[in-house]
Amino acid sequence: MGCALSSPDKGDGNGKKIRKPKSWKHPQQITKTQLMQMRDEFWDTAPHYGGRKEIWDALRAAAETDLTLAQAIVDSAGIIIQSADLTICYDERGAKYELPKYVLSEPTNLIQDG
Repeated sequence: MGCALSSPDKGDGNGKKIRKPKSWKHPQQITKTQLMQMRDEFWDTAPHYGGRKEIWDALRAAAETDLTLAQAIVDSAGIIIQSADLTICYDERGAKYELPKYVLSEPTNLIQDG
């Protein structure tokens, strides 16, 4: 009994909902092409920072899609979210994954390619 007073189980700590990152500004103006190059370089080297490649792949997929699908990707991969904007996450084995804001959103000072 007592179902009406039951609360959701937060046992694994993975119940945090993803949110859009806060706006940020790059130290200098940056073009979309430069931003994409920075992102590609990060994702190409990310597995060398430690952790598992499949988790890095899931984080990349989550970073490059809308919030609803990103939440599904993170949940299905067993990723534990410390920061709701995905800047700090952990896998089920406790490995830490840090994502720079530039892979998650665009800066406020993004300029058109010239």
